[in-house]
Amino acid sequence: SEAGYYHSVSMEEDPHFIKDILDRHGVKASALSAHCPLMRPEVSVMYLQRAIQFAAVLGAPVVNTDESYRPTWITDDEVWLLMRYTLKTVLRVAERYGIAIGIEPHQEISKTTDGLLKIAGLVDHPLLRINYDTGNAYLAGADIYEALDRIGSKLVHMHAKDISFEHAEAERGKVTGTPVGCACGDGVIDWARVIAILRKHNFNGVLSVECGTPEQAERSLRHLNSVLAAQTAAAG
Repeated sequence: SEAGYYHSVSMEEDPHFIKDILDRHGVKASALSAHCPLMRPEVSVMYLQRAIQFAAVLGAPVVNTDESYRPTWITDDEVWLLMRYTLKTVLRVAERYGIAIGIEPHQEISKTTDGLLKIAGLVDHPLLRINYDTGNAYLAGADIYEALDRIGSKLVHMHAKDISFEHAEAERGKVTGTPVGCACGDGVIDWARVIAILRKHNFNGVLSVECGTPEQAERSLRHLNSVLAAQTAAAG
């Protein structure tokens, strides 16, 4: 990647080996991304169960996923029945390990706030939550500020992804997301407004920055810390 390393690992690896690498570098895992087709339980149940066990070893409290693609051979009603079956089955394991499942806006259903909330409400379980990706949702055309307000306490983790003005102009409304964005503060996202909404809903989770380079990550951290500090000072 632009960052100079491959930022994915296989869950066929021994998770303790990966945990050793994190510990050696003083890194804590806030979430494990395990995107898979929720409408294909024969694929996703085992994959997400493995991800939950992997995350537990890493000390990551959240496993993120989205609905992925819709198989052409299923009906509209079956879309929701299959996703509900997958999530309900997987949540039995998530409960044992205390790991939340975070649904991320990244595909055709979850790109809208209504769709995202419907997936995250398919099973009435405290561990079925939302991992909101500001950049994905913005590119898909959502009003991210209204969305965060509606999501409220369902939010368990957030991908803090900014989108450059050029990227937004070229792709907004045409795609359902992007792997990485620009440095937070360089793009279209109003981080002061985002953080104010998170405070309103007493969010106490992680803003995981998704950008392209270590330099962008450093600038993102500085920008987000400055916004947090300013709002804390104003509130105090």
